[in-house]
Amino acid sequence: MGSGSWGTHAVEVAGRRVVKRFPRGDGGRAAREWRALTLLARHAPGLAPEPLEAGLGAVEPVVVMSRLDGKPLRGAVLGSEQIDALAEAVAALHVALPSGVLDGVPPRPGHQAELIGHLREWAGAARPRAGGLVRQGMDAGLAWLAASGLDADGARGVPPVFGPGDGNLADYLWDGSRVRIVDFEESGRSDRAFELAEITEHVGSWVDAPLDVPAFLDRFDLSAAEAARLPRCRRLLALVWLFLLAGDDPDRPRNPPGTAERQVGRLLELLA
Repeated sequence: MGSGSWGTHAVEVAGRRVVKRFPRGDGGRAAREWRALTLLARHAPGLAPEPLEAGLGAVEPVVVMSRLDGKPLRGAVLGSEQIDALAEAVAALHVALPSGVLDGVPPRPGHQAELIGHLREWAGAARPRAGGLVRQGMDAGLAWLAASGLDADGARGVPPVFGPGDGNLADYLWDGSRVRIVDFEESGRSDRAFELAEITEHVGSWVDAPLDVPAFLDRFDLSAAEAARLPRCRRLLALVWLFLLAGDDPDRPRNPPGTAERQVGRLLELLA
């Protein structure tokens, strides 16, 4: 889930090269993308595109990388083979960086404290404009958040991992035998429960062909602390998505009509 607007770059494909252009004042997205690609090329070669060149100091920063073959998983019906490959890629990414290297990577944008801050801001602005089922979902989610203790909890007691910061299955490419990952502009140090929730609660994991969430999560051997944290992260991300979907522009919708109402059902199920 990006920390900024939903569209933050332009992509050009030229043969085996992909040129990613970022807007002026990109909030560090190009630098995060380049850092991730260079670190992964060193510590987990083949999992992500190879970094070729970068113009991070340009008015409109540019990152050039190799092109990966494969079809995005978003919108596809995933069998056990694809779910296995997706989980393997996600798990490999999480542990790709040695602890000493990961310690030097800043926390990813849009983590717990930042999202809670956004929700408080949105509650004052968006909630009064919402009505019906969406308003009920917002109220239920905000009531849970107020009693959740997430402010003080953070990611205490769980090990850090490297996270891409975006759970969009369009960024996971299936080439027939394995899954590889693209798009690291929101990447950084995170924790496994939060990153798994990013995937399971992203609108792209359910609005078309739903991801089999239980099957996907069963592929991960979570510690007791991670297993306890995961449902709370899923509720938080589901609430964030409710506000995002409720704010979709009706004149230029990014998702089918009724998606926000469907998200209410998902959130209430998680809260129950």
